[in-house]
Amino acid sequence: MTDSFDRSLKIAPSILAADFAAFGAECEAVEAQGADWVHVDVMDGHFVPNITFGPAMCAALRPHIRGTMDVHLMIAPVDPYIDAFARAGADVITAHVEAGPHVHRTLQAIRASGARPGVALNPGTPAEAVATLLDDVDMVCVMTVNPGFGGQSFLPAQTDKIRRLRQMIGDRPVHIQADGGIDPDTAASVVAAGADVLVAGSAVFRGGSVADADVYGRNIRAIRSAARPVS
Repeated sequence: MTDSFDRSLKIAPSILAADFAAFGAECEAVEAQGADWVHVDVMDGHFVPNITFGPAMCAALRPHIRGTMDVHLMIAPVDPYIDAFARAGADVITAHVEAGPHVHRTLQAIRASGARPGVALNPGTPAEAVATLLDDVDMVCVMTVNPGFGGQSFLPAQTDKIRRLRQMIGDRPVHIQADGGIDPDTAASVVAAGADVLVAGSAVFRGGSVADADVYGRNIRAIRSAARPVS
């Protein structure tokens, strides 16, 4: 990891919304324009109804990401693939609490691989599902849409889940990530509730390109500005 723990706001563009034919250049462009992390959505067509990338893609992207590669595994089973994603250069590996019966073992395996473990919650899963995991993770990811596809609308009820997690986490060094439907209109509410890592796909990449990357910077700044508390 390139960053020590802190609760400062982090914007993590999801490359699911980027140009698939230019992923390396897209990662470089969003980092140059102010992205804090780069978020890689891994989907298997089984745990979620879509198929995206595997460890080979992460390994190909790694030389193009100077900062944190945040790999979100929307797959089941998880355990057989942890080492491959760690070898590919993932800094954070997040697995879903719903993906298997032995989530403690999964999180221990992620930590043992050298990556930082995260645990994700689908919209229908309550915050209490991770109550016994908070000493074993570096991040809790709250899905603010149903996972599987980009461009979905934010689910407002998830804000209360973030608020509850913020209370549960207390002073532990654990990030709360909000993932799905994050844009300048929704960022403020999740940050006020306690999120400090915002995954944004279309809200970052919309309207821009590698050749016109200034748009990415404007989009990132708009999210960051909207999320900043009014003094």
